[in-house]
Parts: sequence; structure tokens; C-alpha cells
Amino acid sequence: MFYKNYSKYKFLKNNLKNNLKKKIFGYFNSTIDFQKFPRNSNPTRIRNRCYVSGRPRGVFRRFGLSRCVVKNLAFKGFIPGLFKSSW
Repeated sequence: MFYKNYSKYKFLKNNLKNNLKKKIFGYFNSTIDFQKFPRNSNPTRIRNRCYVSGRPRGVFRRFGLSRCVVKNLAFKGFIPGLFKSSW
């Protein structure tokens, strides 16, 4: 759903920024156009979540896993090249 409407959303957003002559009416019309989009088409609503635990915070983008799951998998040796540091 996000990918379908993103180009339209981005076009309207850029059009609103570039339209300085008709600022008041252009803003009003564009807000009406933005309200026609489904809620989840907004790119800021997408949230990174851990694939294993579903945890929304502390997610590594590289692995798609939360820090807790990465720590456990690293201790067991399931992630190659990742190990506990010691100094």
C-alpha cells in the first residue's frame, strides 16, 4: 500500500512547497487531496520491527533483528563475523 501511493504523495508534497503564488488556496486544496489517501500510505508510519520478537525499538537495520535477539544469536555463533568484544 505504501509503494503504490508514495509517488502521488511525494508529488503533492513537492507541489505544495513549490506553489508560492496560490499559497492559501493551494494549501487548502492540497490538504483535501492528502486526506483522500489511506492512513498507512504515509511513509512516516512505517516502523522497523524485529522479525523474530516483533520488538519495535533497538532494531538493527543490517539484520532486521532487535538488539536482544542479535546478542543471543551472536553468543550462540549463528551470525558469522559477529562475536562478543573483549578488551
